[in-house]
Amino acid sequence: MKNLLILGTAVHAVEMVEIVERVNAARPTWNLLGFVAADTAKVGQELNGYPVVAVGAHWEGDADALYVPAFGWPESLNPPRERTVALVDPSAWVSRTAVLGAGCVIYPHCFIGLQARLGDRVFCLSGCIINHDDVLEDSVTLASGVTLAGGVRVEAGCYLGQASSVRQFLRVGRGSVLGMGCVVVKDVPPNSVMVGNPARRLRAREE
Repeated sequence: MKNLLILGTAVHAVEMVEIVERVNAARPTWNLLGFVAADTAKVGQELNGYPVVAVGAHWEGDADALYVPAFGWPESLNPPRERTVALVDPSAWVSRTAVLGAGCVIYPHCFIGLQARLGDRVFCLSGCIINHDDVLEDSVTLASGVTLAGGVRVEAGCYLGQASSVRQFLRVGRGSVLGMGCVVVKDVPPNSVMVGNPARRLRAREE
């Protein structure tokens, strides 16, 4: 079993403990050491049965440890890519032809179809459908119940809200946000906040 630390201490990081435990129940894989905190407020606490340690010397000091980032972990504090792993709940269906980047987190009951490609640090909450030939670039977040039809491209840094959906062969431009329940039927320009059914551009997304 390999040593693992979860990067972050917010609610999703705490939930990820139980995904690790579910993975281990199916096939012993990870020796979970605890959480790494981006600040000092929670250092020394225990969350969901595991200790919180400070960010700092871990990249060098824990030579055997690997890392998985939770939602909201600052990219400026990322460890080396080669020390970052994906975490996939055993209930998720992932095509053997799909590719997941470093630091992806896939919650229970997700579907990742044929030839789908996920970049680094894609965070997928429960019940998401990523269909065949979809491409999700780095640092994309899917809230619960998002549905992407086939051939969709979601550019880097996008946030897709709960139960939003995107029609096949469309592009969601870099840094955009889809509101809860949003139904996208045409390409989304970069840096857009989209709402409604059919989706309309509400405003530009603030940096």
